[in-house]
Amino acid sequence: YCTNLGFRPHYVPSSRVNDGICDCCDASDEYNSHARCQNTCWNLGQKERAYVEGQMRTLDEGLRLKQQMIEEGVLLWREKQAHLRELQQAAEDLQIKLEKHRWRKHEMDLLQEQTSKALEAGDNGSRQQNASVARLFQLLDSNKDGRISVDEVKAKVVLVHEAKRVLSEDEALVLMGGGREMDLTKFQHTLWDTLTRADNVMIKDGASGGPMSEDPHLKAADRAEWEATNLRKVEEAYETVNMEIRDLQKNLSIDYGTDWEFLFLSGHCYKLQMYEYAYSLCPFNLVTQKSTAGTEVLLGRWGMWAGPPKNHYSQMVYENGEPCWQGGSRTTTVTLTCGTETALRSVKEPSKCQYIMDFQTPVACQPVLKQRGVHSEL
Repeated sequence: YCTNLGFRPHYVPSSRVNDGICDCCDASDEYNSHARCQNTCWNLGQKERAYVEGQMRTLDEGLRLKQQMIEEGVLLWREKQAHLRELQQAAEDLQIKLEKHRWRKHEMDLLQEQTSKALEAGDNGSRQQNASVARLFQLLDSNKDGRISVDEVKAKVVLVHEAKRVLSEDEALVLMGGGREMDLTKFQHTLWDTLTRADNVMIKDGASGGPMSEDPHLKAADRAEWEATNLRKVEEAYETVNMEIRDLQKNLSIDYGTDWEFLFLSGHCYKLQMYEYAYSLCPFNLVTQKSTAGTEVLLGRWGMWAGPPKNHYSQMVYENGEPCWQGGSRTTTVTLTCGTETALRSVKEPSKCQYIMDFQTPVACQPVLKQRGVHSEL
């Protein structure tokens, strides 16, 4: 038994006692030999103490940085959750807007069809009169929804013999035959006759909303196309928002640690140049290898945490990389180690298309390591 005061005690086989070779740093194994052994335990212990103390300082700093990253992770998690709620609300609003535009496009398509039928097959067969009907209908249809309402009639029709007084609600309803709105066909058979033949009502001066197409066919077609364009824009916006929601939900479904301490790694890539290859680790996404010739190979996509039960977050596995010649898909196992910096430290390929990476980061530091302390013998 070597006491080795100042360093580590240990046992040596009896066959190695007094064999002329110094096995104990305190030279106690050569007490009855001619070997000239020196006590080097203090120097060895001093070196180990310096190493362990350096490790403890690294651990202390790593734990301090880890706490910062935990706080940042919690804030980032809350921000992502808030952004998800905003996107979901935007999707609901766009859904309502989408249904409205679909209805408006349907109405414009019907108006285009009604305009064509009215112009091509009017009661008196007169295309010129039907064109006039369509133009007047478009003039009264202020909101261009393909229907004339009571409010639109009140806004543009006045009584001639009463200093051009605006119509009351009841008077407008009478003009419209009792209904609160009408389409082009009903307008042609009712209100059109009143406005063109009666001498007590007229279109208000300056009511025109601007120059209209001479051909109602084109006017209706333009409206239908305009609504179709608006519908496509809303559909694209709706799909974009839903795509963002799916991506964010997928991102938030990943296990980022008990305190979201690994969340800060998401969206970043860490690179390491080794000989003719440049390796890139993008946590929770993928691992790649790029040669100096520019060829890039996928070494795996994010799979799972694979650490032992007592340190579950100490290993990552990236699976289903590019197929290996005469073999399966490439796979990368990433071991996380404690350090004060976040960096990819080494890459090895112990077996064909099976890669091992050492990834150093403060979030891998564990308080349990500090509790082990320095050997009491030191």
